[in-house]
Amino acid sequence: MSASANGIFAPCALIPIYNHRQTIAATVHAIRAFGLPVLIVDDGSDAATAAVLDTLIAEATDVRLLRLPHNQGKGRALSAGLLAAFESGYSHALQIDADGQHDTRDVARFIEAARANPQALICGCPIYDDSVPRARLYGRYLTHVLVWVETLSLAIRDSMCGFRMYPLAATCAEIARKPLPSRMDFDTETAVRLRWRGLDIINLPTRVIYPENGLSHFRMLRDNARITAMHTRLLLGMLPRAPRLLWRRRQGATA
Repeated sequence: MSASANGIFAPCALIPIYNHRQTIAATVHAIRAFGLPVLIVDDGSDAATAAVLDTLIAEATDVRLLRLPHNQGKGRALSAGLLAAFESGYSHALQIDADGQHDTRDVARFIEAARANPQALICGCPIYDDSVPRARLYGRYLTHVLVWVETLSLAIRDSMCGFRMYPLAATCAEIARKPLPSRMDFDTETAVRLRWRGLDIINLPTRVIYPENGLSHFRMLRDNARITAMHTRLLLGMLPRAPRLLWRRRQGATA
C-alpha cells in the first residue's frame, strides 16, 4: 500500500537526465538541502554523464539512480521514474529539470503547497527573465490557449513547465489507464489528462531561466510535430468529456 493511501505525506524529487553532466550535481545538492530524497532517471546518457551520476549516488544514501538501457525520451524517463517512486512508497514526486532552468530555492514552496493540497497537481507557472528565447515564449501562448479549450477551463496556467509536484496515486493510475507520451509532449498531455481525471490544479509562480550555453534537447521539427499531434488528440478527447467538464466548471462556479 502506498504512503498516500495511508495518508502519509512522503515526497521525493524526480530528475530525468540526458547528458547534463555540468549541471546535475548542483541541482541534486540544492534539492537535498531541503531534506528531499532524489530519484534520478538516466535516459541513456553518455559515459561522462554516467560517471558524474555514479559519483553522486556514491556520495549520498538519499540519492537513487534508475538507468534506462538507451535514450527513450523525457516522457518515457519520467513515466519510469513516477512508477518507481510510487512503488517505493512515496506519495508525491517533485519533477525538476537537470539543466539548471528551475529555481531550486522554490522547492520548499512546492513541498508546502502539496502538503496543504495533497490531491492536487502543483504546476510551476514560469516567471521568465530576458534569457528566454522569444520564439519559444510566443509558442507557449498558443499551447496555453489550446489547453484551455481542451480542459474547458483556465485552471492550468502553464502546462509546459517541467517544475511540478505530482500526487503519485492518481498519476500512476492514469499511466496504467493509458501510457503517457514519451518525449516533449509529456508535460502538457499529463497536465490535461490529470485535469480530466478531476484533479485540482495549484499554479505556483516560479522563476525560470535559460542558462547561457545550456543544453536543450528540443528538436524544432520533430517535437513541434509531436506537439501538434498531441493537441489534435486532446481536442478530440475533450469532445466526449465536454458535458462532464462543463458540469464540473459549473459546480466550481456555484460552490
